[in-house]
Amino acid sequence: MMDRHTGPDRAGSQPGASSSELPPLSSLFQQLVLEHYKKPRNRGELPGAHVDVRMNNPSCGDTVRLQLRFDGDRIAEARFLGDGCSISQASVSMMTQVLEGKSVAEAQSLIERMKAMMHGDEAAARDKALGDLRALAGVHRFPVRVRCALLGWNALEEALRQKGG
Repeated sequence: MMDRHTGPDRAGSQPGASSSELPPLSSLFQQLVLEHYKKPRNRGELPGAHVDVRMNNPSCGDTVRLQLRFDGDRIAEARFLGDGCSISQASVSMMTQVLEGKSVAEAQSLIERMKAMMHGDEAAARDKALGDLRALAGVHRFPVRVRCALLGWNALEEALRQKGG
């Protein structure tokens, strides 16, 4: 199944890849990505949000609107709205799950780990702090899709800047 992106389909596998090639995401991880895409967590408006950031990927049209509510230095709630491929939407869904309760410093550390993983850092791909996001580790093999996976994270970076963190 091809989407509007060049490269792997919505689940992250390359159509027509031979079984001897290593797929970018294992079948189990593909299922996890599709699960977050079809049933996103923390999707919707966040009344009382302290920051509200909109980002888009001009190369493909994916969009994310990230809203955060803080309790002091901690992210009390994270919600998003958006439209796009399974990778961009699953990534932001997983991100909102891992963010809640984290301090600004912890969130910044997660941003760095996610970026490292998206650039092929194997240690980052094994970091349990990323939780379900590790399912996206194989995306680094498709540079055009890395932008999709990092769209929500770019919005988070901007949200933290707006907060002053």
